[in-house]
Amino acid sequence: MEVWYLGPVPIRGYTVCILLGIVVAVVIAERRWRARGGAPGTMLDLVTWGIPFGIVGARLYHVITDWQLYFGPDAPHRPIDAILIWSDSGPGWRGLGVWGAIALGAVGVWIASRRRGIALSAVADAVAPAVAIGQAVGRWCNYFNQELFGGPTDLPWGLEIEAGRPGTVPGVTTYHPTFLYESLWNLALGLALIWIGRRFLLRHGRLFALYVAGYTAGRFWIEGLRVDPANEILGMRLNQWTSIILFLGALAYVYLTRNKKSEEPLGAERVPAGAK
Repeated sequence: MEVWYLGPVPIRGYTVCILLGIVVAVVIAERRWRARGGAPGTMLDLVTWGIPFGIVGARLYHVITDWQLYFGPDAPHRPIDAILIWSDSGPGWRGLGVWGAIALGAVGVWIASRRRGIALSAVADAVAPAVAIGQAVGRWCNYFNQELFGGPTDLPWGLEIEAGRPGTVPGVTTYHPTFLYESLWNLALGLALIWIGRRFLLRHGRLFALYVAGYTAGRFWIEGLRVDPANEILGMRLNQWTSIILFLGALAYVYLTRNKKSEEPLGAERVPAGAK
């Protein structure tokens, strides 16, 4: 784990990447929201609610899907480590799941949207490309932790992994950098969503549904490359099954809302006192 020190304060590469991804996503989302006629500062207000909910959701998803790391006689970590995401005694910030972050983060954004009197579906379409590009930046956190890699490879972009880490092969030092593949996929997805949003009138949450479909399609095949330990169902990793379900759900949403071709109002946005 890459760590720098600002005096006595440790600065972790993992955390820096996640924070940078959030900043990039907020900046892009804010520009898109203003372009649609929304009030300045809206996205910062929404993310203030979304981030805490997202962190809780990310940890919950990790603990639920990898419960054996914390509970049971053979658990490598203490039960208390399930909630101590800042502790070095457990997985720490590494134990976060993107599905939980998006799910509970959306709840936080929904609460903030209601407080401001704006339509959640309009917000979702505005943030869809921003989330994808933010993920492209944030995914580099796995580089610093040397985690989430694929099988052995001799390709020029192979990632050097320390011997003895889970999933490594004796005598092999370079592996597929699946974090890089996902980062590039998300970047391409975000740019594609920006183009699609300009080319077609996709409102009422359909652009966000395309983000979900695009992300899960990439996550499915990239997840299949990974060799780190994971729970499986019928020979496939749990995250692959999650990707299938969400992919089908996203396509179903796009189909069911296909007749909504009108421009979507943002809602009667209420700007909090003191905001400009």
